[in-house]
Amino acid sequence: MTTGLTGAAPAAPSRPTVSLSADEARRIALRAQGLLGAPDRRSGVRGVLRSLGAVQLDTISVLARSHELVPYARLGAVGRRTVEAAYWTGAHSFEYWSHAACVLPIEEWPHFAFRRRAFRERGRRWHVMKDREGSCAAVRAQLEDEGPLTTAELGGGRKGGEWWDWSERKIAVEWLLDIGEVVVSERRGWKRVYDLAERAVPSSLLNDDLDESECLRRLVGQAGAALGVATRADLADYHRLKAEQVESVVADTDLVPVEVRGWPRRAWADPAALADTPRGRHRTTLLSPFDSLVWDRPRTERIFDFTHRLEAYVPKPKRVHGYFAMPLLAGGRLCGRVDPAREGTTLVARQLSMDGAKAVEPMARALGEAASWVGCDAVRVEVCDPEPLRPHLRSALDALGL
Repeated sequence: MTTGLTGAAPAAPSRPTVSLSADEARRIALRAQGLLGAPDRRSGVRGVLRSLGAVQLDTISVLARSHELVPYARLGAVGRRTVEAAYWTGAHSFEYWSHAACVLPIEEWPHFAFRRRAFRERGRRWHVMKDREGSCAAVRAQLEDEGPLTTAELGGGRKGGEWWDWSERKIAVEWLLDIGEVVVSERRGWKRVYDLAERAVPSSLLNDDLDESECLRRLVGQAGAALGVATRADLADYHRLKAEQVESVVADTDLVPVEVRGWPRRAWADPAALADTPRGRHRTTLLSPFDSLVWDRPRTERIFDFTHRLEAYVPKPKRVHGYFAMPLLAGGRLCGRVDPAREGTTLVARQLSMDGAKAVEPMARALGEAASWVGCDAVRVEVCDPEPLRPHLRSALDALGL
C-alpha cells in the first residue's frame, strides 16, 4: 500500500492520501470481518458480535439460522446452544432495526437513539391501533407485573387472518419496541421475548441520549471498522443510513480517506486496518446469504467479482442457484455456492457450483465441516456445476469419510 505523504504540502482533507490495490482492499475487508487470521476463540461469539457490530436475523433455517451461521463461519464448529446463550444471556445484546432486524451489542443502544426518535416523531407504524394509549399502557403494565413475555403471553400476535393481520397487543408492543420503551431481550424458540427497556438496558446506556449527529458519527465509525475499507454507499448500507447522513459525519470520524485502484468511487478505511499488512490463514467456510461479508450485493461484486442473490423468495422455476445458496469462501475468494438441505443424517447439496478445479478440495472441506456441525455423517450432491468436476468432488468427500 502506498501513500501520498511525500514531504510536500499536505493534500486537501477531502482528497485521498492513501492508495490501495484491489487485492489489499479485499484482504483488509476479510480481516475486518474476522475471516482472515487466527479466530479469536477467547472472545468467542460475543467477540464476533462486538467486532461486526450487527448480526442479521432471518426466519429461514436450512443448516441453521443465519445468526448461528455467522459465528460458525468465523469460529468453526461452535455449539449452537453456545451461540444462543452468548447472544441472549447476561444483557450483552438486544435486537433492533439496523441493516435489518439484527442482534446488536448492548453497547450500541445509545447509537440508535436517532432512529427511536424518528419513529416517535412519525407517530405511527404501518399497522393501525384502535386505542394506542390504552393498548400501550396495558402492555407496559403486563410486562412490569409479569416480566419478559412473548407475543403469545401478551395475548396473541394475530387476529386470525394472514400473518400481517396483527392483534392490537402485537401492534402495541412492536410500537413500543420501535420507540425504545420495550426491548427484545432474547429469542426463545424463534419467538421474540419483550421486556421493559428500563429493566433490560443498563442505566448508564439507557439514559445516554445522544443527539443525531453523534449517533450517526458512531455508527459510521463502527461500520468503517467492521468493513475495513468502504465507500460511502458501503458505510450507509451497513446500518441502513442515508448517503447524506454518512456524508454529514464521515469527516468527524477516525476513518481515513483512501483510493482503491479499480473502485469507481473514493473510500474510507479504518486507520487500524492500515497499520499493518493483513496476514494469516484464510477461513474456508460456507457463508450465510445474510452474512455481513456479502449482504451488500454491489460491494460483494466489487470486491470479489462475485454476483450473489438470495433466491428464497424467487419462484422455484426462475431460481438460478437455489433456495438458500451459501457462497463458498476459500483462499480469500468466493469460489462457489451450495444450496443445502438435510435428510436425516445426510447433508444434501441440492445444487452446487464451483469456479474450477481449484475449488473442489475447499468445497469438500466446507461441506464436511458443515455436515459435522449439524450432526450429519454423509454428504450427497444432487446437481453439480460443472458436471465434470463431480467425480473429483466425490473423491474428495470420500477421503473425508463422507
